[in-house]
Amino acid sequence: MSDWPEGRNGGPDERYGRGSGSPQPEGARAMPHVRRRPTPPQSPPRIPPQQGQGYDGYGETPGYDSGYNTGQVYGGGQGGGQRGGGGRGGDSGYVQTRPAPNWGRRIKVGALTLVVVVLAVSVGTYFWADGKLKREVDLSKVIDRPSEGDGTNYLVVGSDSREGMTAEDKKKLHTGSAEGKRTDSMMILHDGSNGPTLISLPRDSNVEIPSFKGSESGKTFAGTGRQVKLNAAYAEDGPELLVRTVEFNTGLHIDHYVEIGFGGFANIVDAIGGVEMDIPKAFKDKKSGADFQAGKQTLNGEQSLAFVRTRYAFAGSDLDRTKNQQKFLAALASQTATPSTILNPFRLYPTMGAGLDTLVVDKDMSLWSLGNMFFAMKGVTGGEGTSMNIPLSGQSVNGNLVWDKDKVKQLVEQLKNDEKVTVKGS
Repeated sequence: MSDWPEGRNGGPDERYGRGSGSPQPEGARAMPHVRRRPTPPQSPPRIPPQQGQGYDGYGETPGYDSGYNTGQVYGGGQGGGQRGGGGRGGDSGYVQTRPAPNWGRRIKVGALTLVVVVLAVSVGTYFWADGKLKREVDLSKVIDRPSEGDGTNYLVVGSDSREGMTAEDKKKLHTGSAEGKRTDSMMILHDGSNGPTLISLPRDSNVEIPSFKGSESGKTFAGTGRQVKLNAAYAEDGPELLVRTVEFNTGLHIDHYVEIGFGGFANIVDAIGGVEMDIPKAFKDKKSGADFQAGKQTLNGEQSLAFVRTRYAFAGSDLDRTKNQQKFLAALASQTATPSTILNPFRLYPTMGAGLDTLVVDKDMSLWSLGNMFFAMKGVTGGEGTSMNIPLSGQSVNGNLVWDKDKVKQLVEQLKNDEKVTVKGS
């Protein structure tokens, strides 16, 4: 009887595990759930099995590989393989890997966020400033206007308006307490391709009041050839008649009107921290409150107002005053339009607020046009432009200043054609 179980051939050629008589070596028993792998050159230290677990703590025998790969690192801990304390997986012994940060995407998102914030602030500032402009002058009421030329012409007016000023302010700024408002200074600023030109119109200029339409009544008043001082036109019927009178006596079309009062002027200067001026000669004037030494100095709002209003301390009276006004306004624009003001919200907003609160402009004035005027004013002292008094030929019998008609006509033609100004002022 065979010693092998039934169904087995007990022949020597088919025995398992006990050798074979065949010249070929005995084949290994098939074990489908076991996959052999080469032994790594250096194996990490093994963790002793815990009670109730197999080797490595997973219930498997040493050397056994199930072929299952989780993409995680086993036995992880810090400094030598003790599980539980230092690894991210806590007691499990797992260490979860994280993808590297996408810096390119982060930079793009950050840049986009910055652009959105800048745009939002810019748009908000624009509408805030635009809402502060007092568009009170209607140039459509001005009749019989000259034809438009090249470039843009602004009529810039400084009035003695005391609107919004307290009794203490009036005393401090030496403005007096007169009712209503009058013009202390009038200038034409031409902004063109040949650089800006700033022309002062003395308030004592002898001009003719032409026919005009009343700004309030709408009634047309016929011209009678009346000869008056230029500032009388403003006192009689406000900005619209002033524009009409300037256009009639010069032949130059005025595109925009800008007016600022005493209080606003002083507030702008104080908002930017003062304006540096180089005063060539000391002067003093009790009426305006001026008291200046010669040399470079920084003027505050009160001092600045006194500087531009003084005329009795000068031999040339109003002509010398207009020159000081030009010099000061150009310096103010130059020192305001700087990165330290424009890029600093703690200076920009107070400056804009101080100026826009008291500016009176025409109904078609935009912030863009106002900004262009401001930078054109700055260019007057930047070597790009010209400043002058309107050419004069003498005085009238009533003591008013008479314009040189031939030179004024030549000057206006150069401005209309946007040519380089060659006419010399007074």
